[in-house]
Amino acid sequence: MLLNKANVFKVPIKQQNLRNICITSNKSKSFRQWYRDLWIPNTCKPPYWHFNQLGDPILRAKASEVPKDTIKEPEFAEFIDHMIKMLRKYNCVGIAAPQIGISLRIIVMEFKENLKEKFTKEVYEAREMSTLPLTVMINPTLKVVNYDKRKFLESCESVKGYSAEVERYHSVYLTGVDEKNNEQILTLKGWNARIAQHEMDHLDGKLYIDFMDRSTFHCTCWEVVNKKAGRVEIPFYK
Repeated sequence: MLLNKANVFKVPIKQQNLRNICITSNKSKSFRQWYRDLWIPNTCKPPYWHFNQLGDPILRAKASEVPKDTIKEPEFAEFIDHMIKMLRKYNCVGIAAPQIGISLRIIVMEFKENLKEKFTKEVYEAREMSTLPLTVMINPTLKVVNYDKRKFLESCESVKGYSAEVERYHSVYLTGVDEKNNEQILTLKGWNARIAQHEMDHLDGKLYIDFMDRSTFHCTCWEVVNKKAGRVEIPFYK
């Protein structure tokens, strides 16, 4: 699904915070369901405050280029801010605009220094992880610099609850413009190159499951499912 400039920002982002009270007389509903219905809006339009999931056609469509004059619009700045908030709300390292319902060629990446604490020293070094400052790339292009491939586990907020090993190129050259229309040129390697390749795939309607080692595809919480006798929920909101 491709959106043109005329309707991309038809729904102001601030409106996404509105909550419509919806009271039901259905006694079969649990209190939890009834309480959630009080705060869930009757309609949900992009840009979303959740990640759309595999099966949504927008994840399989090639995203459109962002017109240069659109970058100067206040609504566009609000959308970039929305993407950054989503990135940090879900503790991600990368997000692409199609993942929240907007088919435009925009990615946002960030690998914070404190993430180092979440991995052992051996894993951090083996995956060649390193800090990546908040990076906004509009209409990005990617060129492979080092064709050597490394295979590591990947997951995706749009394929919630699953993971698999994926081969990625070791080093890439990424160019584009930021939210102020300033040219950006980055050479990324290791894990940061993997993040860039993963997000760029989203802009072309591809997902990591298209490239994964299928024998490694697994539910990330399978052990908990067994331990809890199947009484486990995977939330699609936060």
